[in-house]
Amino acid sequence: MHLRFLRASLLVALLMALLTAVGSPAHAADAPCAKPPKRDDDTIHVQGCLRDLRGNGDKPVPGVTITVSDTEGNPLVEGTTDETGLFDLALPGTVLDVLGTTVVVTIDTDTLPEGTALQNPEQKKLVAEINTESDQYFTFPIDDAPKVASKWDQAIDLLAGGLVFSLLLAMAALGLSLIYGTTGLTNFAHGELITFGALVAYLVDQLSGEITLFGANVTVVTGVLAALVFGGLFGWAQDRALWRPLRHRGTGLIAMMVVSIGLSIFLRNVFQYVMGADAKQYSQYATPTPFTLGPIELTPKEVVVAAAALVVLVITILALRYTRLGKATRAVADNPPLAASTGINVDRVISVVWILGAGLAGLSGVLLGLTQGFDFQLGFKILLLVFAAVTLGGLGTIWGALVGSLIIGMFIEVSTLWLPVELKFVGALVVLIAVLLVRPQGILGKAQRIG
Repeated sequence: MHLRFLRASLLVALLMALLTAVGSPAHAADAPCAKPPKRDDDTIHVQGCLRDLRGNGDKPVPGVTITVSDTEGNPLVEGTTDETGLFDLALPGTVLDVLGTTVVVTIDTDTLPEGTALQNPEQKKLVAEINTESDQYFTFPIDDAPKVASKWDQAIDLLAGGLVFSLLLAMAALGLSLIYGTTGLTNFAHGELITFGALVAYLVDQLSGEITLFGANVTVVTGVLAALVFGGLFGWAQDRALWRPLRHRGTGLIAMMVVSIGLSIFLRNVFQYVMGADAKQYSQYATPTPFTLGPIELTPKEVVVAAAALVVLVITILALRYTRLGKATRAVADNPPLAASTGINVDRVISVVWILGAGLAGLSGVLLGLTQGFDFQLGFKILLLVFAAVTLGGLGTIWGALVGSLIIGMFIEVSTLWLPVELKFVGALVVLIAVLLVRPQGILGKAQRIG
């Protein structure tokens, strides 16, 4: 019995020794980075640690190249991480030589393990000012390399985003097209009507306290409705105070266009004075969580905004198509003197058109502000796109404004596959020039409307 016990004890001891021998190297390699012990010398070291955090793990990343350089890009020292993911690089010179200098620590991402990347891509270069005698310590968390979507998937996602933008652009373009169709005015102040809607909603949003309905916070919803109402009133006031007197005096359309340019500059400066030059965000729905549908990534806010814009556009089109006011509007657009001879009050119809066009522009502005934020130049920035949309689709036509907006909105978004984001509006300018050269009346416009 004692012999069996002795044999079992020896077997257990042997197994434990084997496990210890096999496990020790892995344990040492997987040990977390530890700062090197303090030294008693006259140097400053740049130290750091690279850990692989994929799959909620925490493993060292050896063999990665780290370079320390000055602010002008001249290398000072270079090294690689050891088996524990640690690097320890001594800066050249004494402590007094290094104090007060600024160093740039750069990680060579090409030496990272395959399938990995920095958790923060902006952390490829870290800048530090040496203002103490202590060593400088950095960490570079490593994670899975981001999956790059194919061009086809990117195009589908951009088309979805472009569709949302197109619907908002269509409301502004439809308002501009209605005003042009009934008055012949090319209104360069239409962009300020867009900004006015976003500003009204923002002022409502900034009121003290929340606006609630049945326990729900409807502050921004109230702002949207206020933008629609006050935007329409602002358009009516413009027509009564400025455009109607100019029409009755027989002022030419070119002179009125110049007046609209001056009005645009004046209103833009007023908006800057009221709200400042910095970008604004509404208090609600600022950072919604997106959801994915295949390659498409949208936020619930974008879906709601697109649905609201679509409903407004459908209601507007049906009203212009089937109501008496819509028929009167089309009559005034086709021939104002003939419409007046049949008993239509042309001034009243034009006033209603200004209310509708300005209200649509204001609503477009607040919905654009919800999706991307806004500043005092919101309308001015997209005015070119609005003109491109109505010109492409056909000046003075309802369906032309919609078709042109869909084409322009989706085109500028998809163009970012080949163009830098900063240049995406250039495509709209190219389309505008091409249409004016080839078919100045637009896709659905009539040639006799031009001139």
